[in-house]
Amino acid sequence: MLQPMKGQLERAIFVERPNRFIIMASRSNGEHVRVHLPDPGRLQEILEPGRVLYLRFHDNPNRKTNWSAVLAEREDQRGFVALETINANALAKLAIENHRIPSLEPWSIVRQEYTYGDSRWDFLLENGKEQALLEVKSVTYGIDGTGYFPDAVTKRGTKHVQELHRIAKSTNYKSIVLFIAQRDDLSCIRPAEHIDPQFAKALTDAHENVTIVGLKTRPTIDGYEVLDELPVLFS
Repeated sequence: MLQPMKGQLERAIFVERPNRFIIMASRSNGEHVRVHLPDPGRLQEILEPGRVLYLRFHDNPNRKTNWSAVLAEREDQRGFVALETINANALAKLAIENHRIPSLEPWSIVRQEYTYGDSRWDFLLENGKEQALLEVKSVTYGIDGTGYFPDAVTKRGTKHVQELHRIAKSTNYKSIVLFIAQRDDLSCIRPAEHIDPQFAKALTDAHENVTIVGLKTRPTIDGYEVLDELPVLFS
């Protein structure tokens, strides 16, 4: 199942990253361009000088940059890592609606961007008379086939998990965390305790009450392919 790529992509080479949301890249004609980076994570293992990127051009005078980073070649040069983290929600929607995640197969989407408690959740799901709040997290960091989240400290992510845990224990709502692997070389996902021990503890504490599941996708120049469910491991 493929979500087609929007627009045509242009190959470029990563040069440097002046700040979290901006990178400099070299086009094939030698021009250096300022590029918006949708993923604010560390990406240290991905954004290295000389790394192949694919960019999308935007002809919009209201934008600060005319280019966005879409894909980065993986370290092994055998595939890509998606840099459009906002696209994780679209992939989650595609997978859930087409029942491609066995652990979530009974659930259907009622609404996106649903506010409950102190947060706005990515999806409200239903399964008969039951309802569930679902939060999507994008995974780009991988080592030797294991994906880790987060790749930088995320107080917001920790708050989300703690709140979902509380909701699952004290209300009639079910709670779900869905990790979207934005690369196809992963066989499992783990909380990145070595990067953010507070998030890792919150997720580990929650996993008996909160459904925590992963989904592998394959980003390509043509689009994003939904693949298989991935286990999320805690030991």
